[in-house]
Amino acid sequence: MRAMLVGVDFGRGGFSASMEELALLVKSSGADPVIAMTVKRQTPDAALYVGSGKVDEIRQALTRHQCDILVFNHPLSPAQQRNMEKRLEIHIVDRTSLILDIFAQRAKSHEGKVQVELAQLQHLATRLVRGWTHLERQKGGIGLRGPGETQLETDRRLIGDRVKVLRTHLGKLQKQRETQRRARVRNRTFSLSLVGYTNAGKSTLFNAMTKADAYVADQLFATLDTTSRRMHLENLGNVVMSDTVGFVRDLPHQLIAAFKATLEETVHADLILHVVDAASSVRREQIEQVNMVLKEIGAEAVPQLMVWNKIDLAGLEPAIEHDEYGRIRRVFVGARDGIGLDLLRQTIAEYVRESGLRHPFASKAPPGVDVLACADS
Repeated sequence: MRAMLVGVDFGRGGFSASMEELALLVKSSGADPVIAMTVKRQTPDAALYVGSGKVDEIRQALTRHQCDILVFNHPLSPAQQRNMEKRLEIHIVDRTSLILDIFAQRAKSHEGKVQVELAQLQHLATRLVRGWTHLERQKGGIGLRGPGETQLETDRRLIGDRVKVLRTHLGKLQKQRETQRRARVRNRTFSLSLVGYTNAGKSTLFNAMTKADAYVADQLFATLDTTSRRMHLENLGNVVMSDTVGFVRDLPHQLIAAFKATLEETVHADLILHVVDAASSVRREQIEQVNMVLKEIGAEAVPQLMVWNKIDLAGLEPAIEHDEYGRIRRVFVGARDGIGLDLLRQTIAEYVRESGLRHPFASKAPPGVDVLACADS
């Protein structure tokens, strides 16, 4: 499927990186991005987002490159999407729908599938009218207007009923996770949660540290389902490490809400390992995006250790970096080849010794670990 990408530059910075990421998202969804168009505006157009003149330019480009789909690098309102599809006569996908589609393709566990379906239904509920636009052209037609409205109301009710069922089911799964967490607390099991921007190498690091076989691929959102494994630390026993879904800029709020049960593994962790792609030119922005999501799910107060991964691609050496107070600022590793993992184990063990064995949810930050996200430099 050939896709045309459209991005609107509002002059806020990070636009080119966002468009590069959109191309990766499109590839991850299975489409081929063949052309990208940039539009400069101060604010979105209320009816067409990009304005009437640009819509005509987009139409010409779509025809010239024989595109099958148009992908916007922004969330569109139902009216904007409907208006543009009517003008362009092509299927349009906004950033939110694109990410939801990728999640639907990748979810493997029962819980992951339930979470994705919930997010999709919540998104669909605002766009149901698109399926009944043929009735708008026949206003006043006897026997048409009423049934159309009734069908729309029926669809909304069915979606609402399904959403209630899914929320109830997720609530039960959440209670199961809470029971498991309480068991870990009783057993004084220290828990680690891997977080980071998508494709930062979290699953590769997870496999290397726990000898697990979590799915790894050079693509966005390779991991959707949280996986937990035991990791043995010499002279300290076992700790539990969890691999989580990768974050991305402008992650749809429906997904954050739907995946909250899964992400609670992060909220209740004793230590967050924030994995950063050291070779990325936009790592500073990626760090900020991850911290924004952590704040949104209520995990901003959990102690956090920065783990710079892919140092082999960035030309860096394995090391533990301290700040002027002697606290550990960053650990530099190359998970794919096992570079520096002994240093990371050493750092985790130090944290467990200093605070984890006193109380698994100690609020006091231990020596050697900065409780705040470390600034990039």
